[in-house]
Amino acid sequence: MNLQHLLRRRHEDGRPVTVALIGAGKFGSMFLSQVPTIPGLEIAVIADLDTDRARQTCRNVGWDEARIGETRFVDSGVDACSAEGVEVVIEATGMPEAGVTHALACIAAGKHLVMVNVETDVLCGPLLARRAREAGVVYSMAYGDQPALVAEMVDWGRSAGFTIAAAGKGTKYLPAYHQVTPDDVWTHYGLSPEEAAAAGMNPQMFNSFLDGTKSAIEMAAIANACDLSVPDDGLTFPPCGVDDLAHILRPRDVGGQLDRDGMVEVVSSLERDGRPVYRDLRWGVYVVLKAPNDYAAACFKQYGLPTDATGRYASMYKPFHLIGLELSISVLNAALRGEATGVSETWRGDAVAIAKRELRVGEVLDGEGGYTVYGKAIPAARSFANGALPIGLAHRVTLTRPVSAGSPVTYADVAAPTGSRAYDLRREMEQAFVPESA
Repeated sequence: MNLQHLLRRRHEDGRPVTVALIGAGKFGSMFLSQVPTIPGLEIAVIADLDTDRARQTCRNVGWDEARIGETRFVDSGVDACSAEGVEVVIEATGMPEAGVTHALACIAAGKHLVMVNVETDVLCGPLLARRAREAGVVYSMAYGDQPALVAEMVDWGRSAGFTIAAAGKGTKYLPAYHQVTPDDVWTHYGLSPEEAAAAGMNPQMFNSFLDGTKSAIEMAAIANACDLSVPDDGLTFPPCGVDDLAHILRPRDVGGQLDRDGMVEVVSSLERDGRPVYRDLRWGVYVVLKAPNDYAAACFKQYGLPTDATGRYASMYKPFHLIGLELSISVLNAALRGEATGVSETWRGDAVAIAKRELRVGEVLDGEGGYTVYGKAIPAARSFANGALPIGLAHRVTLTRPVSAGSPVTYADVAAPTGSRAYDLRREMEQAFVPESA
């Protein structure tokens, strides 16, 4: 816990940590709002397709005109990656193709990279991380988002000598949500389409959270960063409050609902009949620990951890995550310590495209949160063996074969995109990180 000590030294020496931000959306805006109150951290470049909107975003989050005038605004993320004087690049576009392009440009330019874009990380993060290491730069998950927060908890637990039984997050989930489209998403958020439009809310983006896609992506990212397993047939989203984490998220052979220790899972804040779960974890993250011996298990009870009936499994959780408001932790770790706040080390989990309805030949897939597919987390070995199409590539690709509702879309079902760096890098990663059981 010495980031402030290190940053203060840089600030006093007149060597601030300099950042380029690509994408001034919600995540980026929250980060920008914190910058004026972090001495020693400066934004050198902001890249956004609409530079006027990006400037207005800075005003909206409290920047004065002097700070805005000292910042360079560009409409090219690649230009931001190669900008002089930039130490750390933040990729916050949320688009896999853009994420790959920017990551490769950033690594080539010798800059540290904080990958807010989890969609890109799940698509080919292990290979990007390897290339970053070879180039001597940091490739990092974004602190404040669930994968990095969970990775921190897992690292803490293992470093303290515990087995990780389960790790993940909470969300609002019902099975019917997998078929929700942007046309009816707002009813599930308690908003009218007019209210959402007035607030500038993107229905497809919000639907990607509701239909299970974001959960699939985030759990695959955690599996890859923490060497954990994804349930064989996907996440089950058990209803579970914070008091029951250690009871439900333990192996079946001791009374829980997991296949084994070492799993990722998402807990629902809704019972299956729609009633709210008592003391839910909708906005938070958790880890379930397994004591290595009877003495440690007794200590769990003595120090008040919520445990299962055996006393051997205990849970810890954070009830909230603050996304962009916490992002500076990743930036400062990369610049000051040369460390990532979570990084994809291996390929254990994948997020693949599942048909929301009967899909016909000639239809064009529309990606996360759209009308055609949703993302499902499955083991990488199963994805590789079946040739499953990752959700990150299910954008603007045309079906060459019909796919039945609820079935996975495969590479063989679509026309391979031409000129896609994301597609090419993903296929390269599949060969470089063949899952052990494939």
